[in-house]
Amino acid sequence: MRGIVLRTTKLGESDLIVTLLGKDGSQVRLVAKGARKPQSTSSARLDLYSVVQVSCARGRSLDVARETRLVAANSHVKADIARSWCADPTMELLYRATQEALPHPALYPSTVAFLAALDAADERALPAIAAADLLKAISYLGFRPSFDRCVSCGRAVDVRGADAVAFSVLDGGVVCSNCRAHTNAVAEDANTVTWAQALLLSRFADIAANPPDYTSAFAVLGMVDRLVRAHLGFRLKSLGILFSCGLFA
Repeated sequence: MRGIVLRTTKLGESDLIVTLLGKDGSQVRLVAKGARKPQSTSSARLDLYSVVQVSCARGRSLDVARETRLVAANSHVKADIARSWCADPTMELLYRATQEALPHPALYPSTVAFLAALDAADERALPAIAAADLLKAISYLGFRPSFDRCVSCGRAVDVRGADAVAFSVLDGGVVCSNCRAHTNAVAEDANTVTWAQALLLSRFADIAANPPDYTSAFAVLGMVDRLVRAHLGFRLKSLGILFSCGLFA
């Protein structure tokens, strides 16, 4: 099977439990026996952010990794703290939101592309790429926000030239003037909504070539934080670290 390493957990004296995002977008947990021994090559291959091909044997409760081939190391993401901190919110989201035997087919190729983009992009684009991937991920998980149509009535909402737009986190998007009185919408900066829409719909290569400034990217990340809490029921701790790290001032 092929997958992306989302998390590794120590097991006993020398083993690891490895959590993967499988190729079908479901979560897979494996035991890598002896992976923490000094002579083992498995720990380097089964490292966070890696894309791997694993052959498995049936175990009592979890399958056992027998042979692991590294497909993409994403070594710059591992080695550079700024890239790691921008990747971690996606890894945490996928670890917490995906489930075994529950496929989300678009998640795997999107996450592979995201990690490759983070690995190659200039630092100025990293927060925007992180924001874009989180928006794509929550959409593939079934919580796609609406940035151009009223979430209540479906009417088109044009934010061009506006300073602010009504936005409901609980309802998951923008609200038109006719529906605002019947929702819990609050004023959201129109620039943030515009960038959120652009990042959701854009390819990572295009975002890397023309990223928003750090202020706009972090405003979108803040919106994602609120959407995840409202619709998935948890807070991404790694986003808090990214907000406070001070690397993108």
